[in-house]
Amino acid sequence: MQQFEIAFSGEILPGAQLEQVKAAIARLFQADDALLARLFSGQRVVIKHSVDAAAAGKYQAAFQRAGARLDVRALNAELIEEITPGLPVEESAAKPAAHVVSNSATTMLHVAPRDEYMAAFSNVQAPDFGMAPLGDDLQPTPAEKPAPDLDLSGISIAPVGSDMGQLPGAAPIVAPDISHLKLVDE
Repeated sequence: MQQFEIAFSGEILPGAQLEQVKAAIARLFQADDALLARLFSGQRVVIKHSVDAAAAGKYQAAFQRAGARLDVRALNAELIEEITPGLPVEESAAKPAAHVVSNSATTMLHVAPRDEYMAAFSNVQAPDFGMAPLGDDLQPTPAEKPAPDLDLSGISIAPVGSDMGQLPGAAPIVAPDISHLKLVDE
C-alpha cells in the first residue's frame, strides 16, 4: 500500500483571498495565530506523514475547499523538479473528490467529505449506482414469461342475458302494525 506525505507551504489558489483562506484553515485545524503564522510562513510544513491515498485525498479536498493548495507526495517517489526558463509553472491537476473502487461483487463509491459533519460518514460503503445517460430506460425490460399451461376444458361461457344461477334474495321482513296500541298512565 502506497504511503503519502502531506505538506503545506502557504500557497493559495488563484482568486482566493488570503484572509478567508487563513480563517478556513484555522477552522479546519482549530489553529491559533502561532500555528497559522507557521503554516503561512512560506516554508514547507509537513502536516501528516505516512497516510494512505484515501486520507491524502480527503486532506487535499479540504484544503481546496478552503482555497489553499496542498502538496501531496508519495513517500517512495523521488522528487524531480524540472524548470524550463521563460515558461510559467503549470497548475497541478486537482484530484477528484470521489473515486471508485471495484471488487468482484460490486463497484463501491468513496467520496471525500465536504465538511466535518460529513467526515463522520466517510467510511460508509455504498454501491456506486452511477448515472444513466439522458433518455435511457431506467427500468429493465422484463423477460417474456410463457403462458401457464391450464386445462380449461371443463369451463363454458353462458350466453348473454341468461340466469347465472344466483340465489334469490331473502324475503323482506315486514314490520308489525302497532298503531292500535296505546300507553296509559295509571
